[in-house]
Amino acid sequence: MILSGKAKLAGVMGWPVGHSRSPRLHGYWLDRYRIDGAYVPLAVPPDRVEEAIRALPALGFRGCNVTVPHKEAAYRTVDRLDATAKRMGAVNTIVVQEDGSLEGRNTDGFGFIENLKSGAPGWKASDGPAVVIGAGGAARAVVASLLDEGAPLVWLVNRTRERAEELAGDIGNKVGGGAIEVADWVSRETLLEGAALVVNTTTQGMVGQPALDLDLAALPASAVVTDIVYTPLLTPLLTAAQARGNRVVDGVGMLLHQARPGFAAWFGTQPEVTDELKRFVLQD
Repeated sequence: MILSGKAKLAGVMGWPVGHSRSPRLHGYWLDRYRIDGAYVPLAVPPDRVEEAIRALPALGFRGCNVTVPHKEAAYRTVDRLDATAKRMGAVNTIVVQEDGSLEGRNTDGFGFIENLKSGAPGWKASDGPAVVIGAGGAARAVVASLLDEGAPLVWLVNRTRERAEELAGDIGNKVGGGAIEVADWVSRETLLEGAALVVNTTTQGMVGQPALDLDLAALPASAVVTDIVYTPLLTPLLTAAQARGNRVVDGVGMLLHQARPGFAAWFGTQPEVTDELKRFVLQD
């Protein structure tokens, strides 16, 4: 696509950023909707991230995505935060406002929920307890979004219990509705009895990593199992769940759906997530 001098600009800021599939994703949408714009990788070292974020308006950018390790720095740097970013304590989407000010948003939870609804039609958070494995940044978005959607109970399990307790205490003070309970790692399989949803938010099962150590024998056949990992698309956890008859939802949809609000804000078009897009983004 040939850009004009009026091209709308956005990008993804991270360190490193070469692995990101976001330029491919947004580039697909820009081409599909014939938008005069560009979405570029912005490799910014940690010691210059605040400077780079502050430079977005001067450089004519409409905003950017923020990936590791800059989400917390973006949270501290923007002029204001939406309610979701405040609750998460991290920003993954920055929007430059008309007056040049910077608004920080977090769309990870939105992407997670939309992926579940798309991948498991009829699924509702209110169906029953959810078991969330891991207590990192992704777990924070998953737990908060599940409670927002009406989950009656979220069990949070992590190898290091203290980290899970810290996350539960923080999120629990910021959302209403259901409860968060922290469980010891050794009890993770017992918790599966009666669970309606199992979520792996760790990197276990990713290419180059060992499989998640979780026996699904106690899990009801009606439960949905999802993994935020998408390389491979079907992780050992999802393969095992599928083999025993559970519905499974892979992780790539979370990446695709979390990108929708940012694209709409920067380029003025609400994009669609399609099977063709999914195949395109996964191509090497």
